[in-house]
Parts: sequence; C-alpha cells; structure tokens
Amino acid sequence: MKKNELMQYSCPLGKAMAALGSKWKPIIVLVIKDRKLRFGELAVRINVISRKVLTDQLREMESDGLIIREEFKELPPRVEYSLTEKGLALLPILYLLEEWEAKYQVKGLYDKDCSLVEKKTKKAVNV
Repeated sequence: MKKNELMQYSCPLGKAMAALGSKWKPIIVLVIKDRKLRFGELAVRINVISRKVLTDQLREMESDGLIIREEFKELPPRVEYSLTEKGLALLPILYLLEEWEAKYQVKGLYDKDCSLVEKKTKKAVNV
C-alpha cells in the first residue's frame, strides 16, 4: 500500500505508518536523536543509504513534521537537521521496538550485529 493510500484513512495507526513507512525513517530518527546533524554527517553515519534516498527521506520527514531543516546562508551552504517534538516522541517507541525484536529474535537467524545502534546505551555509533 502506498503512502498516499494510507493517508486517506483516518485511523491514527495508518497515518503513523505512512509517516514512518520506509525502512530508513526510523533509522534516521535514531541517528539524529536530540542533536543537530548536517547532511554529510547523516550520510556518513548511515553509510548504507544512497545520498538520493537520504535526501528523499529527509524531505518526506520534513513534510510529515518529524524533522526541522535549518538552512544557513553561508558559503559553502550549510544545512542542519534536527527532530521536532513529534520526532523526539518517537525515540522511546523505537527503543521499545528494538527491545521487542531482541527479545523475540530467532536464535541463529541474524548473525550480524546492528552497527547503527549500540544495544546497551541506545547511542548511535560514531557519536
């Protein structure tokens, strides 16, 4: 189901899933957390995402009210991203999802450890 199809429904869960409907958006929220990051910093911290996809996801998240894009009129141009109150409210939910997956993970199914988020401290690597 596409995002605009989900947005037609009035149920809160449908709208929430439309706002977070990609695999990258929750990761972007976890990486930004309570700080301001420039585009290049985001691209380095989430090195498995292409710059085009990162740009598209950031634009969607801005239109959904999850992030703030702050543009500085400097040379070279500088843009910083931070979470809105709505975006910050997602952090505890995403941490709970991470704990849920760790609790019910099938042993041996996933051999690789998550390199984006540390398990004990819930902080992004390369902090």
